[in-house]
Amino acid sequence: MGQKGDKHTNEAQLSAELILEKLSSINGITSKKMFGGHGIFHEGKMFGIIDSKGKAFLRTNDDSKTAFIEKGAEQHSKMPYHSIPDSILNSDNLIKWVEKSIRISKQ
Repeated sequence: MGQKGDKHTNEAQLSAELILEKLSSINGITSKKMFGGHGIFHEGKMFGIIDSKGKAFLRTNDDSKTAFIEKGAEQHSKMPYHSIPDSILNSDNLIKWVEKSIRISKQ
């Protein structure tokens, strides 16, 4: 997401719509406009972020972030979220990565 007070952008909206479409097979996924972007939630727990530029991030922990970094992901400021690598975002593996981030968000 961006900074508090950032204006919501078309890029963020389009990216959120795309992510929600790709995750439609998982029940309980919702989004909420936040700080110029979107928070992506599963049953009320935030596991993903769309920043104001439309870049998507997933919740990580010490165990999972290595896989993200190896694929070229970047950390979202000091938050425990890493960008979704294009090779994952556009593959069948996206659901597996999202399901892991959902589990991490509920710990």
